[in-house]
Formats: sequence, structure tokens, C-alpha cells
Amino acid sequence: MIQYESCRLPNGLRVINHYDASTRMAAVNLLYDVGARDESPQFTGLAHLMEHLMFAGSAHVASYDGELQRAGGDSNAWTTSDVTNYYDVLPAQNVETAFWVESDRLMALSLTDRNVDLQKSVVMEEFKQRCLNQPYGDVHHLLHGAAYTVHPYRWPTIGLRLDDIAKATTADVNAFYESHYSVDRLVLCVSGSVTFERTVELAQKWFGGLAPRRTAVRRLPVEPGQTQPREVWAERNVPQNMIVRGYHTCARTDGDYQATDLLSDVLANGDSSRFRRNVLMKTDLFVDLDASVLGSADPGMFYIRARLRDGVGWQQASDVIDAELSRLLTEGVTEAEVSKFANKYASNYMFENIGYAEKAVKLCQFELQSSAADASTEPDRYFSLTPGDVERVARSVLRPENCTTLYYGPDAKK
Repeated sequence: MIQYESCRLPNGLRVINHYDASTRMAAVNLLYDVGARDESPQFTGLAHLMEHLMFAGSAHVASYDGELQRAGGDSNAWTTSDVTNYYDVLPAQNVETAFWVESDRLMALSLTDRNVDLQKSVVMEEFKQRCLNQPYGDVHHLLHGAAYTVHPYRWPTIGLRLDDIAKATTADVNAFYESHYSVDRLVLCVSGSVTFERTVELAQKWFGGLAPRRTAVRRLPVEPGQTQPREVWAERNVPQNMIVRGYHTCARTDGDYQATDLLSDVLANGDSSRFRRNVLMKTDLFVDLDASVLGSADPGMFYIRARLRDGVGWQQASDVIDAELSRLLTEGVTEAEVSKFANKYASNYMFENIGYAEKAVKLCQFELQSSAADASTEPDRYFSLTPGDVERVARSVLRPENCTTLYYGPDAKK
């Protein structure tokens, strides 16, 4: 179990502490309830741009990284479609430095024309490198753009178009900051050699005086159920042809999520998985064949990705994948498979959360989606699964009419 204590300040800030006496360090993790799904279709990429701008300085902190480095620490951040996460790691005796700089950039970020233009150029260059100048870089754009018709998951975190970032003005960026970055949309966790009492004291001192902003109310369109197969053909100069399937599935907080995740393991996690044993080892059709699930706040995607060997046709590859899925649906899943992959999940989960910094992230994530207590009980949900649970999810998800298929590569000519 991950031991923790928590409280909520009057202004809505959720504060969590995990005390770890085995280290002299501390991690301060801040999870904001804002991501790419909160953008408008006209200005995609703003959440990721804002992540960059949060390091550009604030009213009383000219150099965010500089102050943390002087305190012996460092920091980083990441953005998804659902959230934006910032973390600082530094000696526990200097933990107040993290509270100071984090509160200042939440209170008064320096969103000047110069800072905005500079970070726009950085993000636009990242867009070019990741999506335009890299093999398979636009796969997400194409697949999600067809699989989602109204929900903002139809664009990736980096943004839908390069022009969306280019045309964003300082006023647009400031409006996004003011309407989404607020103390009551924040979960803060301190993990390491800092007590709960000290954590609450510093949270009160540096964040307690911040009033909640009048943030935007999240009213996202509900994606309608897909009733017929969809196809996207994209001719690209890449090393191998690729088939990517996206099946609509449940949200991360849904009761069927763990069964869906375990289904992806049964198909593609390790040498004993179905795809490995029955396809990759018995045929010479694929360079690789994988399955995974997107654990998103709103209903997400179950992916099957296949890179084809030279000379293998689209129909031949698709038929082999379909045959393996049909075998699973017909023959079912064994008790041994469920037990094996539940144990594998639990082992990986425990290994991932050995460090104090990793525990800080996990506690924030579970607190935002449900409760920090669920960070300790998540493996139990996998141990409670039965073959019937996985089979039921497979029948619900792996339906042809629920699938969007991307045919991508040099031979993708419909």
C-alpha cells in the first residue's frame, strides 16, 4: 500500500503527503485538471503550449529552472488530452522553494508577447519534428480524426494543425490560462522526507491565499456510438506498410477498464501472448503486431497495430488478425491467462511505484480520477477479474462496426 495523508484547503486545493524516511529528497507533484480536450477546435495545441509557457517566468520568479537549480533540484512536465502534470525534485530541506515558484506561476504567469512568441516557435518546431518530419508521425492525427467525429480526442495533444499554434495570440493564450489554471483544479502531492504537517503548512502559506478563478465549465460533446466500419488510406514514404485499428472502448474510470486492459495483455503482452504465439511465431507476415488500450478520462480507444513485411498484402494481413480475434471470441480466455497477466500487471505496477517521485504522480492521478486510496487497491481489480469478464469486454469492443482502420504506407492506395 502507498501510505498517505490528505486534506483539502478552503480554496479547493487538494493536498496529499506521502512520507518516506528512506530519502533526504522530496518530489512536489502538481496535477492540473486541464488537457487538450479542453481546447476549442479553432485553437488546438494550447494546453501543450501552456505547459511550455509555465516555465517562462512569473511575477516574482524570473527564471523558474534557475531557482530550482540553485536549490539543488530540477523539474519537468507533460501534457495529455486530459491533464497537465508538473513535478519538482529537490532536497527535502529546500522543498519550500518548489512551493514558492509553483504558487507564483499559478498566481501571475508572465504571458508577454515575447514569451508567447518564443514558446510558439519551440512548439511549432516540435510539431514539425514529431508529426511532419518523422516516419508514422501523423498516424494519431489520421486515426483519431476518423474514429472521433465530435469529441476533442479527435486531435492529439501536440495540436491538429501547425497553423492552430501559429495563429494563437497572447490574448488567446492568456484566456486559456485564466479559464483553466485555478487552485481548485489542482492536486498537489509531496512525497519524500517531508511530513504531512509541514506539507499542509507550506500549502497554506503559498497557496492558501489564492482565490479560485472563474474557470470554464467543461461541457464536452459525447461521441456517438460507431455503427459501421470506417477506413482511412494514407500513402506515405515509410519503411513498412502499417495497419492500425482503433476500437471504441470505455473510460479509465469505468468498471470494465481493467478487463479491457487485460484483454490487450492476453493479445500482445510478451512471448506467451496470443499474437506472439499464434501469429508472429507461426507466420512471416508481420514485423510486429501489438495491442494496447488508451486509459483516458472519457471513453477511449483499444488499438491493434501491425507493421507488415514487404510483399504482404493488406487483405492477407487483415484476415490473419481477424482469424486470431475470432479464435479468442470463440474459444474464450483461460483462467491461467487471466491469472498470469493479473500477476504481471501487479508486479509491473509495484515496480513502477518504488520511488517516492513515482508515488507522488500516482497519488495525484488517482485523486483526480477517483480517490488517492485507489492507488493502493488498483492491482486488486485485476486479481478479481474472471475469464468471463475479459470475454464479455472482447465481444463488446472487438466488433467490426466499432472499428476504424488506418491503412498507412507506401502501398496504401485504395
